[in-house]
Amino acid sequence: MTKDTLGFAIVGCGVIGPQHAVAISEMPGARLVAVCDVAADRAQALADRHGAAAYTDYAAMLLRPDLDVVVVATPGGLHAQMGMSAARAGKHVIVEKPMDVSLAKADALAGACAEAGVKLCVISQHRFDPVVEALRRAVADNQLGTLNFGAAHTKWWRAQEYYDSADWRGTWALDGGGALINQSIHYVDLLQYIMGPVAEVSAYAATRAHVRLEVEDVVVAAVKFKSGALGLIEGNTAAYPGLVTRLDIYGSDGAVVIENDAVKEWQLRSGAAGPAAADSGTTIAGTSSANIWHIPHRRQIQDMIDAIREDRPPRVDGAEGRKPLEIVLAVYESARTGRPVRLV
Repeated sequence: MTKDTLGFAIVGCGVIGPQHAVAISEMPGARLVAVCDVAADRAQALADRHGAAAYTDYAAMLLRPDLDVVVVATPGGLHAQMGMSAARAGKHVIVEKPMDVSLAKADALAGACAEAGVKLCVISQHRFDPVVEALRRAVADNQLGTLNFGAAHTKWWRAQEYYDSADWRGTWALDGGGALINQSIHYVDLLQYIMGPVAEVSAYAATRAHVRLEVEDVVVAAVKFKSGALGLIEGNTAAYPGLVTRLDIYGSDGAVVIENDAVKEWQLRSGAAGPAAADSGTTIAGTSSANIWHIPHRRQIQDMIDAIREDRPPRVDGAEGRKPLEIVLAVYESARTGRPVRLV
């Protein structure tokens, strides 16, 4: 029997870990019991804000009997390693995006969770935005007709100081890439979530606005979907001052544009109205109040809690979390080789 309140821990107390802490602290049936970071002062500061215990020893934290779920919010190249350790300790796992920086490591994480009999959730919080859920339903109900074109654009800005702030940022080994895998993967995921599987990509990548960077700050890709529809992917952290993230979906009977996580256009041949702007309930880094930035995470964590209690897969499990990673890695391969890359 699942206990009334699940104990959560967070490993990685940098940028995104505190957002998970706020989300967990607001949820009935969840309690943050521990946090862990290689920087003791950072772990202690987050622990003090939420009445949790602070650790620098991850293995010691995993021994806690009151710990049920571990949130992995470390650099991407450590996600599988730390998630597998949690799974082997009998803890359910929530791992931030990307699932890891290679498909082999992502598959190893999923395999370890399955072997241990624990749930695995990969963060893709914008799937839980009300506007995205409304779009998904509209497509399922054929309100847009045959989907012909879809595009994901992330036009953000990251100053040089962002990449200089930690030695893992902007590295292939621990960041897995640049603008595409770190900032743009959310909308890459939404693109395939709405349009369906990607069959082929052809891409270019460049480093235009930053120095001392192994990876790209601009990438573009032409996309062919398995359905025959076409599309585009843009990932960009060189777009000063950082203006927009946008999902464009065009069908034979309608078009929907989601911009900065809210409805920009909802035009259907039937005349059916989309969700009101006030119902979007979504946020985006850099354009929204910090007081509500964690809300999409809270929705996804609630799904994980429900999955544990109902003994079902979370909505974004390992199989789902793998999908955007596969697309991102195919884009990188195409940009590197100068050739189209087939996925299916």
